[in-house]
Amino acid sequence: MMDDEIENGRSGYPRTFTAVRSKSYSPLIFRILRRINPRLLAIFLFVIFCGVFYVGARTSPIIVFVFSICMISFFFAVYLTKWVLAKDEGPPEMSQISDAIRDGAEGFFRTQYGTISKMAVLLALVILSIYLFRTSTPQQEAAGIGRFTSAFITVAAFLLGALCSGMAGYVGMWVSVRANVRVSSAARRSAREALQIAVRAGGFSAIIVVGMAVFGVAILYATFYYWLEVDTPGSMRVTDLPLLLVGYGFGASFVALFAQLGGGIYTKAADVGADLVGKVEQGIPEDDPRNPAVIADLVGDNVGDCAARGADLFESIAAEIISAMILGGTMAQKCKIEDPSGFILFPLVVHSFDLVVSSVGILSIRGTRDPGTLGAIEDPMTILQKGYSITIVLAVLTFGLSTRWLLYTEQAPSAWLNFALCGLVGIITAYAFVWITKYYTDYKHEPVKTLALASCTGHGTNIIAGVALGLESTALPVLVISVAIVSAYWLGHSSGLVDDSGNPTGGLFGTAVATMGMLSTAAYVLTMDMFGPIADNAGGIVEMSQQPESVREITDVLDAVGNTTKATTKGFAIGSAALASFLLFSAYMDEVASIARVPFEQVDIAVPEIFVGGLLGSMLIFVFSAWACSAVGRTAQEVVNEVRRQFIERPGIMYYKEKPDYSRCVAIVASASLREMIKPGALAIISPIVIGIIFRILGNITNQPLLGAKVVASMLMFATVAGILMALFLNTSGGAWDNAKKYIETGALGGKGSDCHKAAITGDTVGDPFKDTAGPSLHVLIKMLATITLVMAPVFLDTVYLLGIVHLLIVGVKTHTRISSTVLSVLPTGGHHRREKEVHIYCTIAVFCTSTRHDFLNGRARNGEANIQTSCGTNDVTLPIKSNLKRHQARGSKTRREDLAENIAVKGALGMALQVCYSVKN
Repeated sequence: MMDDEIENGRSGYPRTFTAVRSKSYSPLIFRILRRINPRLLAIFLFVIFCGVFYVGARTSPIIVFVFSICMISFFFAVYLTKWVLAKDEGPPEMSQISDAIRDGAEGFFRTQYGTISKMAVLLALVILSIYLFRTSTPQQEAAGIGRFTSAFITVAAFLLGALCSGMAGYVGMWVSVRANVRVSSAARRSAREALQIAVRAGGFSAIIVVGMAVFGVAILYATFYYWLEVDTPGSMRVTDLPLLLVGYGFGASFVALFAQLGGGIYTKAADVGADLVGKVEQGIPEDDPRNPAVIADLVGDNVGDCAARGADLFESIAAEIISAMILGGTMAQKCKIEDPSGFILFPLVVHSFDLVVSSVGILSIRGTRDPGTLGAIEDPMTILQKGYSITIVLAVLTFGLSTRWLLYTEQAPSAWLNFALCGLVGIITAYAFVWITKYYTDYKHEPVKTLALASCTGHGTNIIAGVALGLESTALPVLVISVAIVSAYWLGHSSGLVDDSGNPTGGLFGTAVATMGMLSTAAYVLTMDMFGPIADNAGGIVEMSQQPESVREITDVLDAVGNTTKATTKGFAIGSAALASFLLFSAYMDEVASIARVPFEQVDIAVPEIFVGGLLGSMLIFVFSAWACSAVGRTAQEVVNEVRRQFIERPGIMYYKEKPDYSRCVAIVASASLREMIKPGALAIISPIVIGIIFRILGNITNQPLLGAKVVASMLMFATVAGILMALFLNTSGGAWDNAKKYIETGALGGKGSDCHKAAITGDTVGDPFKDTAGPSLHVLIKMLATITLVMAPVFLDTVYLLGIVHLLIVGVKTHTRISSTVLSVLPTGGHHRREKEVHIYCTIAVFCTSTRHDFLNGRARNGEANIQTSCGTNDVTLPIKSNLKRHQARGSKTRREDLAENIAVKGALGMALQVCYSVKN
């Protein structure tokens, strides 16, 4: 009787849900903007708008076109937001659940990205130190760009990429936690309306993510072009400019990796814990309000699937754009093309058109006036595929237009057509990946039905069948990638573009164009991906608010389709990552050759050290995946124990007499995910640097100057191959297990509660960390390995850099200790502890200033250290501080005098830093 009441929405269970946090969170920049007078804000934005277009106009008309499309797209995203937010939130119980989910998601986002930002700043300082001691490339020397300028550019690009990636993640989370309740409410009236709201909410996030990636790269390019006076006599050539953007891609990859790891651990630990205890042990439905982990599970959908995927696709597009720009500039330089800007800026134009065609695809999905459930005609996957087909047709047309506009050259009049065909190869590859992934993960097709049937004979056979399906699913994607790379390479190779010696040079750029073609519908694909977690959340809200079964049927169908669209997006992401990594690998070899000033065109794996580097790269993929999955397992164990404890200590939960403590599970997964994401993330960042340094030292001993760079190239190559296969296996098997469970829940093979269903749940819990933690993180990992090797290439080429940095750290510690102890000794009573942190910050400035005034790389390290110690050891530097303290001791009240004296003393530390800087002579 009780179950019947629940199904019909008539339960007496109190429908109130306390917020996980007492106050909703929004980033600091948004809080500041809200406090500004609207008119002043409008004037400020208008001035920025004019400044951006002025710089763009001074750079290239193409940049102005890109800026214009991005601005229009942002206005379109605002329209989608207003349209979605205008929809009603349903009854109060739905809003209360949604508020709890929103509070949990925003609270975790704040903590997680606060941790990531601190690590990003630390890494930025490391990059700054490396670039201050690297040898300038011939191009930089010819342009007069010094080491400090190069370091500043790289660090600024890195931080901007990290910031934009974080904003992309926040946008994805922001829309999902507001759209979920509106989809739930719409499902009470019309299935088609619920579908339309979910798609448009996902479309808002997709347009913003892609637009920010394009706009960020374009802003950096235009700013550097204008600031460095590119293509003027005695300055940098425009073909060398894209290399300065590498830091942007690295920053985006860095944030995306930790966002994916932390979010994936959060969402899957909560999901596994909720399923194992709630569905298997207690026999209650998914997203049942009696489950203490249900809110944590729903929060995880937003921070793991939405925020993390937004950052993931952002860095995919950014890395692809930058690598294609580098290869386009290199080819244009070799071919002596008179105006190379078209080849360099081509990726930006392609993705600008992506915003346009994807917007049309999103708008093509319309609502219907007739409410009702989804029938055979109203299959949501069919509707989404129609929109995708429209987007692809428009993408083909705009891609051809772009190649004719930008890639036409008198040196090879038909080259643009070859490159247009390369783009077509990429678009076909994208469609093939979507179709292959859908075939292996949609329960309408044979593989998932076979997997569901294997569940009827037990848990073990379900696991065996799922692993076998995942292993088999790697074959077709690898064949498609192989055909795409070879076809695009030879189409570019035969384009007619040759260098001075008559050698064809368009092969690599052909693969770059194919990658652009594959990502030319990225915004619509990301829309389909965001649709998934929004629909999943909507189903959870419907279940928790105890709506009629007919409403849950609609959200169940949307949720099942969402699982398929998420899986297809992951397949799309790994395919694009494979092509982008191939391009970044080529860019790495070009940069090494430029820095070392010797040819670097081949990596011979018959050399033992290089083969070992490949083994280490492959091992990295497996260890990283293992640590990611074990992190989910450990966190899930904590959730399982907590949920079991609540069911034992509060037996009234099962009878709706007591309310579960949802916030406890949220706190467990939040703290554990932040703790667990550090280990695999650090492994990914540190491994290539350590391997490169070790083999660089070994190369010095064995007289092989490029050994470090070659071993890193081998590691990168093998890690990319192993990462692609591992990600395909993890993503597909996890998605298939999930949809096999969904298939049984439709009533097949015994339906919910049957032994077959319990075995399918076991498979689903095994697949959860596969498809939502380790698998998606590998997409980011293989691209981040490529970008980090590009940024850290100087470390792999000369041990002098390494020795200089080590010596800098030793001397820096001594300098910091001397200055901080001197300044703290003259602080007034009580100020020592209150202001110690600020003093240490200023002392760090002193260390930095002193270090940059010395050329440790030219044999003057000992003299530099002696000068630093002499300058820091003298008492003269404290005299201005003591003098100011004495002067103000007799002024004002005692409290005022102490505060004033304290401030003067602390600010004196900065003066000391500057004095030390200028007292040290080169």
